[in-house]
Amino acid sequence: MSNAFLNGFLGQALLVGFGGFIGSSLRFSVSQLMHRLVPGGFPIGTLTVNMVGCLLIGLVIGAAEHRELLNHSWRLFLAVGLLGGFTTYSSFAFENLTLITSANFPHLILNIVIQLVVGLVFAWLGFELARLF
Repeated sequence: MSNAFLNGFLGQALLVGFGGFIGSSLRFSVSQLMHRLVPGGFPIGTLTVNMVGCLLIGLVIGAAEHRELLNHSWRLFLAVGLLGGFTTYSSFAFENLTLITSANFPHLILNIVIQLVVGLVFAWLGFELARLF
């Protein structure tokens, strides 16, 4: 392997890792805040994080595509690192499993539909909003 490849790869890995650290810390904070604000059995923290993350990734990628504002390094840091660490698909899967094992099927169906449908709509909305700025 060439030195240029290693330096480039290691630099990119550090960008993604640093972004992931920030995103994971934000995910924890937002999720905890939402569970305090909206108590109950519904996984509102994960829902909030995933919907905000979908909107933001649409904005980031939209800004990169429509406005050519972000170079490759910024895309890695923001989209792969920060937002990859911020969104919580594994938490989504685990919480749905918990809803299944507790036979809470209304919350299960509601959670799946909102996360998938609204998440896709928010990603599209963010992508389109990026055209306006």
